[in-house]
Amino acid sequence: MEETYAGKTLDAFPITNPHYSKLLDVHRYSEHPNVTHLTKQVWARCYGEPESSSPKKGGVRPKANSLTQLRAILLDLYVAWDADPELSIGVAMSNTAWITDSRYNKIGLSRLAPKVIHRLHEVGYISLAAGSYAGPGASTNRTTRIRAAEPLRQMFREAKFGPQHILTHPGKECILMRSSEKSERSIEYKDTPATEQMRADLMKYNRLLLRTFIDIPDQEDTFIERPIKSGVRAGEITRVPICGFDNFVHRVFNRNDWSCGGRFYGGWWQLVGSEVRKRIHINDEPTVEVDYQALHVAVLAAKREVKLEGDPYELGDNLLPDLDTVQQRKLVKLLILMALNAKNERSAYSAFRDASPVGSVAKSMKNAELRLVLDAAIKKHPFLEDDLCADRGISLMNTDSLMASMVIRHFTRQRIPVLCIHDSFLIGYSYAQRLKTTMTLAAMRVLGCPVALSNNYLGLDEVERRTPSLVDDYMDMRYLPRSHAYRVRQRIFNERIAYLDSLGG
Repeated sequence: MEETYAGKTLDAFPITNPHYSKLLDVHRYSEHPNVTHLTKQVWARCYGEPESSSPKKGGVRPKANSLTQLRAILLDLYVAWDADPELSIGVAMSNTAWITDSRYNKIGLSRLAPKVIHRLHEVGYISLAAGSYAGPGASTNRTTRIRAAEPLRQMFREAKFGPQHILTHPGKECILMRSSEKSERSIEYKDTPATEQMRADLMKYNRLLLRTFIDIPDQEDTFIERPIKSGVRAGEITRVPICGFDNFVHRVFNRNDWSCGGRFYGGWWQLVGSEVRKRIHINDEPTVEVDYQALHVAVLAAKREVKLEGDPYELGDNLLPDLDTVQQRKLVKLLILMALNAKNERSAYSAFRDASPVGSVAKSMKNAELRLVLDAAIKKHPFLEDDLCADRGISLMNTDSLMASMVIRHFTRQRIPVLCIHDSFLIGYSYAQRLKTTMTLAAMRVLGCPVALSNNYLGLDEVERRTPSLVDDYMDMRYLPRSHAYRVRQRIFNERIAYLDSLGG
């Protein structure tokens, strides 16, 4: 007999947009007693009596028993539902994807996990959209998607715990190595003193973020809608979950090489545009964003001992007559960045068009036209000639990650949260000048010379120093009204801090 809920078959709650998803986080855990209660309720519905935590006679005790694995899956389903009920979770269902003793699987989820997921689907607790595979590198390839179905959502609504009680396992790996830039699967590696130091620094930073309230005061929804800029889904609107507590930051290295990549990822502030970032507050304080101007071009100039003059993306008027000065600069910047990342001209031009907005002039430009733009850039900056279309991007990212690590380490030691957006940083507006000084020192240490900086707003500390009489006016100008939803999130965050304190964390 087909199972129903509220008069509808469970097939009436399908995942209609499997692209709107996040990866399963296998490091969800909680010590809240009501989490255990809910897990046992679901287990009983799926399997009967909860399994014994003791190993079977003659067997080997698994790293994580089935009940523990079910709890981790349920908690991540809860986090996704709490962020946005439409958000689904991508999960690999093949046995080879589950390596119990991997550094990326500290709780120890095993091949039992896909079986648990299938059972949750069978009893109607989750919706499931099967994965697809059309061949190596196919754009339609994707893993299975899961999402809490209405019976489980109702249990979540009635649960006596909240997002403030769901934590990230303290052993979650924050230094990731991958075989390529396109791969989302991390590979194993042997630790060195350098990786151990990177991990220690980043664990301290994540502990600071765990106790930092990062939110947008006038934001009602816990997501924003943004158009997808490139790829087969370009032009579609997607949602970016924001304002949550899931701010675990990690570093990603590539090509099985510690000199490739190394940038910091994980914060939702990296996934929103600059206009949204202007509204972000850290611990209820307005922020300032300071960025290194034309950083990768500046790095190459420094390595070749060339003094960079002016804006490298300004190539003079009438280079592209159909565009105004601002539009031309944006095009030149995108093309140069694509060329620095590409291995050859053809792939640079293809990547440029793919990243350009639908309907824009850039989208329809021919290779020969783009070659003329690169020639103009090389004419103005001859030192770029050997580095364009020569696969320099991955090493340039490693350089900017070294600078970012110094900035993050400095402020973590001061217990001052700073948020990294690769070549720029967000910080509370009381610390803007300190951020600029630290960023300059980082550039000096890595490159041997300073890099020009710019910021979206003056810091409060800068206004106090320059024109003290305008401090009140500036604070009024930066004030944002606090929405009811923001106040609720702030209360929940404070409850989270109390929960952490009760655990001694």
